Amino acid sequence: MENNRDIVKRLRGRIPSFECVKGCHDCCGPVTTSSEEMSRLPVKTDAEHEAALKEWNCVHLGPKGCTVYEERPLICRVFGTTAEMPCPNGRRPEVMIDLRTEYEIHDYIENTRQVLV
Repeated sequence: MENNRDIVKRLRGRIPSFECVKGCHDCCGPVTTSSEEMSRLPVKTDAEHEAALKEWNCVHLGPKGCTVYEERPLICRVFGTTAEMPCPNGRRPEVMIDLRTEYEIHDYIENTRQVLV
């Protein structure tokens, strides 16, 4: 049986990538993520969380974009790779995410305790 660390690693490897519009952060609002993924992110203070929420932003959004891009949660990686969560700027990978992977990601999210990033 796979543990959450292995599941996240496997799913990340199956999400296609694409180039975002430089400077765009239209999909970088507050999100929830699993405790496994949260453990990979820097800890932010309550004040930082409150300031980000006040602006309806992710606490890891910096002046030049995502400050945790390499460790961003699955939900962030899926934006723009599926018809259900399209990029607001029309960007997308050459080949969209396959339905099985998309289902497995949503199943993982549904079946793990989610916390606000």
